[in-house]
Amino acid sequence: MKRRIATFLEAQAAELNAAANTIAAYGRDLVKFTDWLDHRGLNIDTAERADIENYLISCDEEGLSRATRARRLSAIKQLYRFGFEEGWRDTNPAQQIKGPSRDKRLPKTLTEAEVDTLLTTARTHGRSPTDQLRTTCLMELLYATGMRVSELVTLPVAAVRGDPQLILVRGKGGKERMVPLSPPARAALAEWLVVRDEIEEAAQKSGRTPSRFLFPSRSKSGHITRQSFFLLLKSIARSAGLSTDLVTPHTLRHAFATHLLARGADLRSIQTLLGHANVATTEIYTHVLDERLKDLVLEHHPLVHEEE
Repeated sequence: MKRRIATFLEAQAAELNAAANTIAAYGRDLVKFTDWLDHRGLNIDTAERADIENYLISCDEEGLSRATRARRLSAIKQLYRFGFEEGWRDTNPAQQIKGPSRDKRLPKTLTEAEVDTLLTTARTHGRSPTDQLRTTCLMELLYATGMRVSELVTLPVAAVRGDPQLILVRGKGGKERMVPLSPPARAALAEWLVVRDEIEEAAQKSGRTPSRFLFPSRSKSGHITRQSFFLLLKSIARSAGLSTDLVTPHTLRHAFATHLLARGADLRSIQTLLGHANVATTEIYTHVLDERLKDLVLEHHPLVHEEE
């Protein structure tokens, strides 16, 4: 069974050019499914539609969110579609199964004032001037471009040489897009590059291989990890007096899109900048803006308070 799953994941990576994080998530979900089958004397070759449906019921009883259950079913459906096409299943038992609809929740975002507070705090956040420069560069780039955190931490240093006004970002599925840099982001980048190159030059003299990443680290991947940046952002939020539940890499991405929309950018442009395959994904930000405008009216309109 492990070999079946490994073959499926390799095919996803090779044929569909799926992102590493997606492949890892599929792998974890399918291991959960096969463990559940194994405890009932079944496996992915012998399981039928009723078994898959019972597994989904058990996920619901376990208290898993709709999004998690939908993702697990998606992995199972793709596995069985692959198995049917490869001939190790005569039927596709998952084909007719409909999963739970995802919760339609508006993404959390930050106000422009909150982002300004975060960026100001980042400039002095860290144990050394080097840490502060790196943190400032990370934060300015993230908000200036709306990049996903995985895109930010894996950004190659070659992409930002020469004080560029635009940088090439490789997104999900290997798709590339150009994103502009704001003047503050370019300034932070220039300062960080000077220090980064000095550190790399010293490391090279001591026998270490130079890093190809803008934000190198001694992690296995060779660059700052998503987890370490997540923790760094939480620490900045605490220092800035903001809710650590609200401040995440993704809320900064949402803030980038929402603030652009509020200032007159069109959806197609925002779609391109975010790297969304479908403009329908980008349209969620119109609803976020509608909610913020409604709250603004309810909070500040004089007639609302007169009625109270």
